Amino acid sequence: MKKVFIYYSFTGSGDLVATHLEEKGYELRRIIRKRKLPQSFFFSIMAGGFLASIKHKDKLLGLNTDIKEFDEVVIGSPIWNGRICSPINTVLSKINFEGKKLTFLFYAGSGEGKAALKRVNKEYPDAKVVFLKEPKKHIDELNKLKNF
Repeated sequence: MKKVFIYYSFTGSGDLVATHLEEKGYELRRIIRKRKLPQSFFFSIMAGGFLASIKHKDKLLGLNTDIKEFDEVVIGSPIWNGRICSPINTVLSKINFEGKKLTFLFYAGSGEGKAALKRVNKEYPDAKVVFLKEPKKHIDELNKLKNF
């Protein structure tokens, strides 16, 4: 069974999760925005939160949308303003996940994202959802991935 982890990482939490999943046999596809967020952490959080709230789709560098060879797809996204981040909005708009075992893996400061969960339940009702609360600070959160 071939597995892929398609993810965006802003603060490094996604990269930490990626390292963990790579050890379990997942191919990694890191998403890179064409335009960077502001350098100031405060302004980047404000900008990212706004973009997520309007379901903005970022322009990405080198997005590979071919997932035919994979049986399982895990989408990794930070939670911005309770929502899926704008780079992953682009991924979701460009890839057809039909026939794939789909899981959403969210990493957030609060450990939750109600709007993100509501969206996934509506648009991908068969998908599994896992929330990790700041895995860089709470390494034990990675234990939630033991069944991956």
